[in-house]
Amino acid sequence: MTEERDIRLNRQRKMEQWLDSGEGYVNSFRRQDSAEDLQKKYREVDKSELEKIADSSSVCGRVMFKRVMGKASFVSIQDFSGQIQCYLTKEKVGEEKYQRILDLLDIGDIIGVKGIMMRTNKGELTVSADEIHLLNKTLLPLPEKFHGLADQETKYRQRYLDLIMSGETRERFQSRSYLINEIRNFFVERGYLEVETPMMHPIPGGATARPFSTFHNALDTELYLRIAPELYLKKLVVGGFERVFEVNRNFRNEGLSTRHNPEFTMLECYQAYSDYRDLIEMTDQLLKELVYSVTKSNRIEYQGREYDFSSGAEQITMAEAICTFADVDENRIDDESFLRDLLDKNKVESDQNWGVGKLQMELFEATVEGKLLDPTYITEYPAEVSPLARRKDGNSSVTDRFELFIGGREYANGFSELNDPLDQAERFRLQASLKDEGDNEAMHFDQDYITALEYGLPPTAGEGIGIDRLIMFLTNAPSIRDVLLFPQLRNSG
Repeated sequence: MTEERDIRLNRQRKMEQWLDSGEGYVNSFRRQDSAEDLQKKYREVDKSELEKIADSSSVCGRVMFKRVMGKASFVSIQDFSGQIQCYLTKEKVGEEKYQRILDLLDIGDIIGVKGIMMRTNKGELTVSADEIHLLNKTLLPLPEKFHGLADQETKYRQRYLDLIMSGETRERFQSRSYLINEIRNFFVERGYLEVETPMMHPIPGGATARPFSTFHNALDTELYLRIAPELYLKKLVVGGFERVFEVNRNFRNEGLSTRHNPEFTMLECYQAYSDYRDLIEMTDQLLKELVYSVTKSNRIEYQGREYDFSSGAEQITMAEAICTFADVDENRIDDESFLRDLLDKNKVESDQNWGVGKLQMELFEATVEGKLLDPTYITEYPAEVSPLARRKDGNSSVTDRFELFIGGREYANGFSELNDPLDQAERFRLQASLKDEGDNEAMHFDQDYITALEYGLPPTAGEGIGIDRLIMFLTNAPSIRDVLLFPQLRNSG
């Protein structure tokens, strides 16, 4: 602690000198080129050719390396695109300015440099400084260069330090931005309209999840952070926007884990005159294109295992999956007593109010999900756990619904939408009764949505895709916290 205090005091003295000079926090320096631009522009230009053309440039960034050699010095600066070396001499900068800057300069400070492009004898592209300006003097030192930021918790809590020190982290979040843009383009090219729907809802709907609540003083009413935009998006389909999508933030009052953050990004899309099979086909194509954009092939590796997207994912019903992976006889898949006993053997508590469908869902989550390694669509979810999905023709106990699993994790949830207002109202009533009995994740009865359905929702299919988990997969990140710039964390105290 004494060493850290001494470092800060030393830097503070330097800051006071910098401020006294009248140059503190100036904002007149302007960058001409990024480090990456310069590296690309002069990649094929050798030392002698650079001397002939004598191109000038101005760069700025954070000092990541400094080597003082008497009358000449080297510093490397890092901007948003990479690093570039700068060469400082007393002769070009001026003896007084040269000495003053070096006396003030520490690793981590932010500088601007103007000068002529050159190559060193070792061939490194370098800005030979005519001018150097200290733009920001830092009080705290960066983590030690060769060990970087070793503590994972600190990386999450002080993401700015992680971004400064780790090229891998910067690349991952640049990839996130690029991939989300690719997803947007995918839907726009297919005639979808991107929309924005409310993030504060009078009734939390569109999913079975526990919401966060807040209070609006002017309206004197309780509001909820949205758990899903689904009902609003389907109202837009009622209104005539036949293909809509939203890349949105959702909030669910649930636990923290490597897969879950209470604030997360989803893509939801709705397409009129379609069913769930159309969305399965579209999702296969989306994944294929995204994987290709990352690997330039149909294969991608995630956490040591390779996944192949050259053909569509396998499709299997939930009942078939339970029979196959939980070793359940198909004649007992609807046996309520048997399912309860099997859940008990797997140390999963069951509620007496649960029907066969809910028991099957709990058994599936406990014993099957983690075994679905290769891309797999699970279809025919029980109606009991699918309150917004259309019932399957010929078997009203299940729905035209699917979920996509890769590596034992769910990535997408879609279905043919329930557009019968009478059936939807009955399912809302069932959900409301479950809520009254203590189920915090059950849905409310949403009369406004029922009214919208009474005006007519065309045959429609909709889907939600977890963007954060998808980015994890595409960037080989082990935890959801690795793809969130500022993940929610437990109090450090």
